[in-house]
Amino acid sequence: MNQAEGLQVLAEEIAECRKCARLVEYRERVAREKRRAYREWEYWGRPVPGFGDARARLLILGLAPGAHGANRTGRMFTGDRSGDFLYAALHRAGFASQPTSLHREDGLRLKDAYIAATIRCAPPQNKPLPGEIAACRGYLERELELLQPQAILALGRIAWDGYLTLLQQHGEIKKRGEFPFSHGAETELPGGLPRLFAVYHPSQQNTQTGRLTAAMYARVLRRVRQFLAEEADAPAKPAAGRRHPTT
Repeated sequence: MNQAEGLQVLAEEIAECRKCARLVEYRERVAREKRRAYREWEYWGRPVPGFGDARARLLILGLAPGAHGANRTGRMFTGDRSGDFLYAALHRAGFASQPTSLHREDGLRLKDAYIAATIRCAPPQNKPLPGEIAACRGYLERELELLQPQAILALGRIAWDGYLTLLQQHGEIKKRGEFPFSHGAETELPGGLPRLFAVYHPSQQNTQTGRLTAAMYARVLRRVRQFLAEEADAPAKPAAGRRHPTT
């Protein structure tokens, strides 16, 4: 089974997940009640799989599907203001084929990038519980095994902490607190693990208040591009080196 096939199998498994009763109830209730602007839509109303290039060197890790965005459209960061900001930035940086993301059949393709989330169901008030994050962690582990990315871009503190918690549980790092989150942070992790980058989450709260701007994202994405280019030019690493946590 190649990477694309493995990711497809995983996507189908994720879409059928019903592990967390609170999240199942919420995502399905939102899909029934809908928002007035989308009353003609048939909401996805299920867990949202990852999306992107099966051979991506960059894994972008978000928080969770938006209740009326990805929970409606069935694709990560698609159909809401956060996605508008994110995909416009990825397009300018050369990681996306177009700057807009409206629905699953809109022609958008990611190039050398794959988008996943810390949790795959839309949570009430956009706040997942620790147990719900833990229940989803295995999906991220399997994506890492399949993709073996060279870089990870965490969209916000919860995504940053979620990835570091995974590493801590596998004994790859001692304490996640050794790696503090900040916008623009870049961390070289031990053992040949992916380079970890951070940006503020592209939420409306951040983008509409000016806490986060397009220029701020552009600077980080340029640095990610530079790092990937340096990795491509570097001598091959020893076969024993790991680039993802083992399960």
